[in-house]
Amino acid sequence: MQIVDDDGVRTRVRLLRPLAIRDFRLLWTGMTLSLLGDGVLLVALVWQAYQLSNRPAAMAAVGVALTLPQVLLVLFGGVVSDRFQRRLVMLGADLVRGAALAVLAVLSVTGVLELWHLVAFAVVYGSASAFFIPAFDALVPSIVPEEHLVEANALDQFVRPAALWLAGPALGGVLVGWAGASTAFALDAATFGVSAFCLARMSRLPAHERDALTVRTAILELRDGFRFVRSQPWLWVTFVAATFTYLLFLGPIEVLLPYLVRNELGGSAGDLGLILAAGGLAAVGAALLIGQTGLPGRTMVFTYAVWALATLGVAGYGVAHSKWHAMGVAAVIAGFEALGAVAWTTTKQRLVPLAMLGRVSSFDWFISISMVPLSYALTAPAAAAFGVRETLVGAGVLGAVVTLAFLLIPSVRMPDRRLATVPA
Repeated sequence: MQIVDDDGVRTRVRLLRPLAIRDFRLLWTGMTLSLLGDGVLLVALVWQAYQLSNRPAAMAAVGVALTLPQVLLVLFGGVVSDRFQRRLVMLGADLVRGAALAVLAVLSVTGVLELWHLVAFAVVYGSASAFFIPAFDALVPSIVPEEHLVEANALDQFVRPAALWLAGPALGGVLVGWAGASTAFALDAATFGVSAFCLARMSRLPAHERDALTVRTAILELRDGFRFVRSQPWLWVTFVAATFTYLLFLGPIEVLLPYLVRNELGGSAGDLGLILAAGGLAAVGAALLIGQTGLPGRTMVFTYAVWALATLGVAGYGVAHSKWHAMGVAAVIAGFEALGAVAWTTTKQRLVPLAMLGRVSSFDWFISISMVPLSYALTAPAAAAFGVRETLVGAGVLGAVVTLAFLLIPSVRMPDRRLATVPA
């Protein structure tokens, strides 16, 4: 089968079909470069935090500062994304994050950077992300036909790990080791500038603005979104399941993996980059696979199963005794996580009305990550009380059990029946 775009270009490879759409090409190009920069930032930020204070509590503080603003603002971000041009919301968020990174680069290169600067940067970055995330989730089905959503989401999950976990961390490890964290911060700032340029070049899609956005109208529209989510048990049960999974999953990985590499495996920033890159390589392969083969019939069962396996993989870090072991663990976690992300995002985009998708996505993020700041805050005390490795093992095992337990709720599997009547 061939897809012909507006420029007359014919596309045979199934995964590449969405790139035949001009607006998606621009979105994908900007996203690819900004994710590459964020992959560099992953290594630079954690390494800089541990250089300023070689304690898990330091990175935990940055993690709380990064995620708490997202929790507090993402619902409002969903309302904004359902009322105004989503690409403009994303463009504004990119400009804010790029400016924050530029300031961080200047502070770092002049040698005056302190831990509280990293915390303040994380607050600004997380606040802007709260508007970008729901707008991006809702923009994709606005520019991509429904029959190509699986390929579009698979392409997203292809480039996301390839840039964010594979090329980005590898480049970040080299840059931080060679020129310091300031160069990495500056590079990420530049990629946000390119992403904003690509968003500015996209077509001017109709805005969703109706009346003036006031506190009252925002509350009313949030209430409408909440009523819809409450009427769909498969949505809110999955949101709650993700809340507990992230509580057990995210803090231990983000805080303890860099500490483990630096202090127990004797690794460098380059080694941390290689470990993350191994995960990115596996996620790329998983995205290619699902993009070519499509989703299985029982999508929700598949989603929960691969999420449970990804969470269980966290325990592997606890028993890793070399960077090669850690690379294998990263591959398992990222590969299964990518499969679940494509399945869940496509299911949500197919079954949620487009006009409601921004708010539903914001509720998804709000509920799912509501305990992530607590996850960061509890990780350091747990590691001090039980040990770094023991905390990782316990988090992985308990997280997998909790994830599978939610799959036993019948309403979670309802989309499998509904999607059976929707053309794939």
